[in-house]
Amino acid sequence: MRGTALSLAALVATAGMAGASELNVYNWGEYINPEVLKKFEEETQIKVNLSTYSSNEEMLAKIQGGATGYDVVFPSVHMQDIMAKLDLLEKTDINTYEGFKNIDPAFLRAKSDPNGEYCLPYAWGSVGIFYNRKILGKDVTGWKDLVETVKAKGLKFTLLDDMREVLAVGLILNGHKINSTDPAELQQAADTIIAMKPDIAAFTYDERPMVQAGDVAAGHAFVGAMIDVFGNEKDLGYVIPEEGATMYQEDICVLKSAPNKENAIKFLQFYTRPEIVALNVSQQTNGTANVPARQLTIEKIKNSKEINPPAETMNRLQIFEDLGPALRQVDRVWTRVKTAQ
Repeated sequence: MRGTALSLAALVATAGMAGASELNVYNWGEYINPEVLKKFEEETQIKVNLSTYSSNEEMLAKIQGGATGYDVVFPSVHMQDIMAKLDLLEKTDINTYEGFKNIDPAFLRAKSDPNGEYCLPYAWGSVGIFYNRKILGKDVTGWKDLVETVKAKGLKFTLLDDMREVLAVGLILNGHKINSTDPAELQQAADTIIAMKPDIAAFTYDERPMVQAGDVAAGHAFVGAMIDVFGNEKDLGYVIPEEGATMYQEDICVLKSAPNKENAIKFLQFYTRPEIVALNVSQQTNGTANVPARQLTIEKIKNSKEINPPAETMNRLQIFEDLGPALRQVDRVWTRVKTAQ
């Protein structure tokens, strides 16, 4: 028995060593500056393996479906709350780490984690309209303006292939809250989107190259599209719709099933450093909860009203919440939108 115990101990130690030099990151596609991962690898000698997903739902389905090996995920706030209910997240106590003092408390938005004991605020931004001024012949101010313009000129635009983001546009245009579960309001939102379908080229997350190339006049897009705007300010623009818009916030969380928990916590600690966050923002062009990092970003980003909106614009932004069982109702309405001819 003693021999067996020693063998088991050796096996556990060997397994621990095998995983000690790795970190498996599961993030939204292109949602982190590769230079950040490279710097983490150089400083820690921990090899980072990056896998990507295109939606909160895809990520959750994979993890619930039994996918193992992932250490760090980047759920939106409402998805963090869902994952907390499902007991999928590890308590990291990141809020006790010295670098946590850099985090603006206003970004501790998860209802399941009001003190930051589990996850670290990562990035936030608006979801608006990325457009090609050359194709449209003008700047647009919001959804109504865009729809009227493309109809008049025989042009097309894209919407995100995202159930809640698209239905939120319909809800906002009808004066409703984006977390509404009222059947009549959801149907009205669906009708609004269905009425747009003749002018919609696609429901896609790949709108940016399409807008840049002029294949479509505009696309429903995350504020990260500002990196393209900065590259061609003459022809490209991004606007937070005057009618209102959604905002997103993702947090960095460690999975309870993570094989490399210590390395994952090291990554959270690494990402509290202002210079690391500023490096990420320089390529991602979205907002950050890390207060000192904001001052380290380039002037174009620091002064951008799209990336760092003024208070009156912030008041027009809404963030998604966990809808619980009512999400099935939203899913049915979304199916109606996608299948409508």
